[in-house]
Amino acid sequence: NEALAEQLGVLEGDTVLIRVGKPTGLSTDSPLARKDDLFKTLVDLTVVDIVPTTGLARFSLQASQQLPLNAFVSLETLQDGLEQAGIAGLEPRDAPGIDPALLELVHPSTLVDHVLAPMGDDERRWIDGDTVMSAGSAEAALRAAGAVCDAIDSVMAGDVDNAFCAVRPPGHHAEPGRAMGFCLFNNVAVGALYARETYGLGRIAVVDFDVHHGNGTQAAFESDGDLFYASTHQWPLYPGTGAAGETGVGNICNVPLAPGSGSRAFRRAMSETVLPALEAFRPDMILLSAGFDAHNDDPLAGLEFRTEDYGWVTAQLVRIAEGLCGGRMVSALEGGYDLQALADSVVAHVGALAGADPA
Repeated sequence: NEALAEQLGVLEGDTVLIRVGKPTGLSTDSPLARKDDLFKTLVDLTVVDIVPTTGLARFSLQASQQLPLNAFVSLETLQDGLEQAGIAGLEPRDAPGIDPALLELVHPSTLVDHVLAPMGDDERRWIDGDTVMSAGSAEAALRAAGAVCDAIDSVMAGDVDNAFCAVRPPGHHAEPGRAMGFCLFNNVAVGALYARETYGLGRIAVVDFDVHHGNGTQAAFESDGDLFYASTHQWPLYPGTGAAGETGVGNICNVPLAPGSGSRAFRRAMSETVLPALEAFRPDMILLSAGFDAHNDDPLAGLEFRTEDYGWVTAQLVRIAEGLCGGRMVSALEGGYDLQALADSVVAHVGALAGADPA
């Protein structure tokens, strides 16, 4: 809609995020099943491209009715927030592509080949009801996993103390044999097995505070006692996994939280369950699935965390990493769909990684 684009100041090629109402007929277990009372407008979306370096999605728009002015939020908000925060020692780097063979540490070659199969410029490939690929998706996925492995290299070499990978697509829903839920490859699982194979690290932990359970990471880890996965997440919610009784071989720690749980319940779950289990595991490296969609302003769920919670939990994890594994920690972005809340939360998270005292 050219008139609407002009009104909003959106130019051709701009990167934007569109917040939409729950589409008609959408399954209630879909990650796109949003808060009906917050989002009433329906929009038809056509994926045009994926920006390879960052993996951020571009969309072309066809409005089915008048859109609110705040429906469009530039994805540059995340980068701008970090730049404006002036975090000392922060060194931006481009995300390199990963050797596709390394993806087979987690995913079978059939899945890797399917995701990376060439596509025409106008072609679309639906992975599931929520996940669609375009011509740039494969490169974006390679760079997302590549960013995590490159960050691990930098941490292990002592070039940096720790790292945050601002990547899209996310990864924690991608199971070894199945891409799903916006995720093509499991970035942190690939990173964990890469760290083990490349550097001989014996025990690697992933802590996930996305609002959704990381079914893919759990599936990749649950039979391997040298890998640890812990998750706080809303329950019930997509993808339907993550019950407290799912413990793998004693290496899985799930803490489901009811909608509306808020900061106090999150901090209690971390302090009383996740962090003690992580310390008992005694990892050689900690990876974070850093999803920020549990924020009170995020449209996808209702845990109602605050920005300060992300600074707090990151500081706790940094403390444990410094005590157990020389501070070796790499964080990878998962969910987060209100861009201002995402930017604020990432600033709190990265600030704590850099040693700032959380608010």
